[in-house]
Amino acid sequence: MRSERARAVVCAVLGLLALAAATGLGTSVPEKVVEERAFLDARPCADGETATGPADCLRTIRATVLSTEEVRSGKSRHFRVLLRAPVPAPADRPLDLDTDSDLSEVLNPGDEVSVTVWRDVRVSVRHGEVSDTVDPRPDDEVGPFAGLTLACLWLAVLGFLGALGAVRRSRRRADGGSFPRRVGFGPAKIAGVLGVPLLLGFVAGRVWDGWTVVAMTGVISVLVAAQATIFALRVDR
Repeated sequence: MRSERARAVVCAVLGLLALAAATGLGTSVPEKVVEERAFLDARPCADGETATGPADCLRTIRATVLSTEEVRSGKSRHFRVLLRAPVPAPADRPLDLDTDSDLSEVLNPGDEVSVTVWRDVRVSVRHGEVSDTVDPRPDDEVGPFAGLTLACLWLAVLGFLGALGAVRRSRRRADGGSFPRRVGFGPAKIAGVLGVPLLLGFVAGRVWDGWTVVAMTGVISVLVAAQATIFALRVDR
């Protein structure tokens, strides 16, 4: 009984932590939706406008490449481009591109480039007819945030279910009655179930935008993740 009670406490704490994470992520989703809409509605800046102004326009910064090199960041490698000063922010920061991108193969010191900026986001960099993305685009963030929120929420559900099951088994043991054996729900099953909303978030973000992404990610995740969880529990029994 002590073992079951300890398991109930651990599962409950896990559920509360996951619920707190889901709440924190969920509160940022509306902000991401508004930011995405502002970005999609952005237009090229007119004379005298700035990217931080009310128009939220797309600003083009022209500069000259100072240096290029491949750098390692952890286990990944980037093609880092530095622009010759003076360059207005945020283009004054290093531009980290994929090492296998088309731009990394043609860009050299002394080349002229155009950096498209929205607010503090470096949307893309272009040299001639070749362009590449730099920072994560605002219209690519709603889906992953929605998927991660739902994944944490579903993990909280699993934690509370585990706590409830442990409490029930503890009471059955105390009463001397029979009880079902504990259902194993290891990392493989949890990763499979939680991977559903994450994958759906990325896919939905490529198809829809705004609250449609959130709604479709939620509806499909519930239909798929719930069935996957029930199937995993039934198979274990």
